Amino acid sequence: MLKSFVERVLENVQKVVVGKDEAIRLILAAILCEGHVLLEDVPGTGKTTLARALAISLGCTFRRIQFTPDLLPSDVTGLMWFNQKTQDFEYRPGPIMANIVLADEINRATPRTQSALLEAMQERQVTGDGVTRPLPRPFMVIATQNPVELEGTFPLPEAQIDRFMIKIGLGYPTPEEEGRMLERFQATDPLEMLAAVTDPKGVREAQAMRREVRVEASVRDYMVRIAQATRENPEIQLGASPRATLNLFYMAQAWAALAGREFVLPDDVKRVAPYVLGHRLIVSPQAMLRGRRREDLIGEIIAAVPVPVEVG
Repeated sequence: MLKSFVERVLENVQKVVVGKDEAIRLILAAILCEGHVLLEDVPGTGKTTLARALAISLGCTFRRIQFTPDLLPSDVTGLMWFNQKTQDFEYRPGPIMANIVLADEINRATPRTQSALLEAMQERQVTGDGVTRPLPRPFMVIATQNPVELEGTFPLPEAQIDRFMIKIGLGYPTPEEEGRMLERFQATDPLEMLAAVTDPKGVREAQAMRREVRVEASVRDYMVRIAQATRENPEIQLGASPRATLNLFYMAQAWAALAGREFVLPDDVKRVAPYVLGHRLIVSPQAMLRGRRREDLIGEIIAAVPVPVEVG
């Protein structure tokens, strides 16, 4: 059922987004895990279009927040305002009160505003004037940042980066994909004609089914040993956090479900590990001087950790 759910959504999103099957599947897996996604890529690669197409396909409410240096925390979470008719204060919801929130160019906002997302991303709630308000479910933050243009930006703190389940990039399309994109958008914008193929209730049911995917003790131990290896590697200054291990567990479940299986294989762990661990690791300065990259270190760690023999 989960595989059918994902294929239905994937096919619908592909009516707008040309190619990028891998990225779409990873984001759908993160949705099944109730996780958040960090999209890092240059402008114009379709990050906003992909987020909107996903929200429409899932039948979820969508809000876009353009992060700028003058954006205030209340511009994100909402504020209390005085209603002269009722002579009382009322809560005006901010754009965070949506199922899917696109935090566009998140690194352009000040750390104070960036921190307004922390409670929402982790606790699924916002607090203002001493009142805690739950966020709608499902809830997901898709944040984008430009890796090239760094002027006027504020790097995300490690505490916030760790709250993103995965980090991915879309990359440039192939010449064939770019040609199909021009043909598809020639007459009209296909996003305007896109229809929902499910609803928030269906998404929540899919999220509940993902938790039923079986993970054998040997595979759980395999995930733990990978996380431990990142902490013991002398070339890595900051290894994977316990939250990273938990996210790896969830994403492996979702990836197995996407393949139509009821149990997780070590190959599922290998497949999602670079996207779950890559943005959380800090390479030591000495290793960076030698030209060592996170991707290389993760690949070496995965290759070195013994794989369980019998699973399923």
